[in-house]
Amino acid sequence: MSPTTSPRFFTEREVARNCTKDSCWVLLGTRVYDLTAFLRMHPGGEALILCRSGKDVSRELEGPPHRHSKNARQWLEQYYIGELETDSGTDKAQNLRERREASEQTEDKAAEKTTDKKMEEEDLSSPFNLCSSVDPSKDLVDWRKPLVWQVGHLGEKYDAWVHQPVDRPIRLFGNSLLEASTKTSWYWVPVVWLPIVFCLSWHCYTTLALGTTRVALTSDFSVTIHKYIFPLLFLVGWFLWSFMEYCIHRFVFHMKPPAHNYYLITLHFLLHGQHHKSPFDGSRLVFPPGLASLVVASFYLVLLSMLPDILGKCVFVGGLCGYVVYDMIHYYLHYGSPKKGSYMYSLKAYHVKHHFEHQRAGFGITTTFWDHPFNTVIPDEKF
Repeated sequence: MSPTTSPRFFTEREVARNCTKDSCWVLLGTRVYDLTAFLRMHPGGEALILCRSGKDVSRELEGPPHRHSKNARQWLEQYYIGELETDSGTDKAQNLRERREASEQTEDKAAEKTTDKKMEEEDLSSPFNLCSSVDPSKDLVDWRKPLVWQVGHLGEKYDAWVHQPVDRPIRLFGNSLLEASTKTSWYWVPVVWLPIVFCLSWHCYTTLALGTTRVALTSDFSVTIHKYIFPLLFLVGWFLWSFMEYCIHRFVFHMKPPAHNYYLITLHFLLHGQHHKSPFDGSRLVFPPGLASLVVASFYLVLLSMLPDILGKCVFVGGLCGYVVYDMIHYYLHYGSPKKGSYMYSLKAYHVKHHFEHQRAGFGITTTFWDHPFNTVIPDEKF
């Protein structure tokens, strides 16, 4: 709801009727929220919200077992739709309804007068209009314009701003071609990379099966690498990728750019900041092709510089498979609805807490393994 729009008023019966997956409302005191679009995003799963739909969730927000963070409460405000009529049937409630109807009539008339003028002034098919209007007194950027050239000017306010997530689309560039290059549908990751994984795996296995691959331990002694070693080398590559994933996420994606450096702030926003600002923008939940290719190529070159050619390829293909799994799991953690009690359920809750409350911890995506030795584990909280 726009901050300049008069709030709508609903009766308790109206709120209670909206208790399905197609229309899920909740109360926070007298404030009414429509959480229909948020159901699949909720880290605790849809069921936890649905069983409380049409009711007051103040107690659940405060906990126990889980006290929701400040960012989670700010996120909730995006779904605010109106107020509850606490004195339904009285003169006060009647006055509220009359005020609501009068306000809606006034807004309809004003809209009719300005529609033609707006059609002439701006192109309504512009992608900038996918973003809702903003309140200039509260927003630090103009959401109607590309953000990539604005964020660098936020300076010391950038870090706090980028870690206050919103549920709205982000436009990075004004140029349509550049903007398209920053987006990737999730299915392109397995479509592009899995055939390479299969072909390279077959090449490595059949090469090792020839029995001609030997590794020299000394100038006079070498050992034969059998084909049965391939699964072990594959798993080593997967393990190395999980470490690389952790390091990239923690030390590159979560670097804190200097407040005075416009270019480093802009670079950070392009690499990962935009994902934290709009964590449920599905088109940017997987690596763009260019960045993915750069990461994969770097991983390959490092391995080849450390290992013999065929062994390097065996480890690399395991790491490449790990990358595909990483990207798919990351997408699922944001858009999937795993069964309560499953590993993916706990991993989703863990990752969403990283977005909303613990941005300087919880850097593991596919596993929390590396968070333990580096002491970046998010404190355990049950949903």
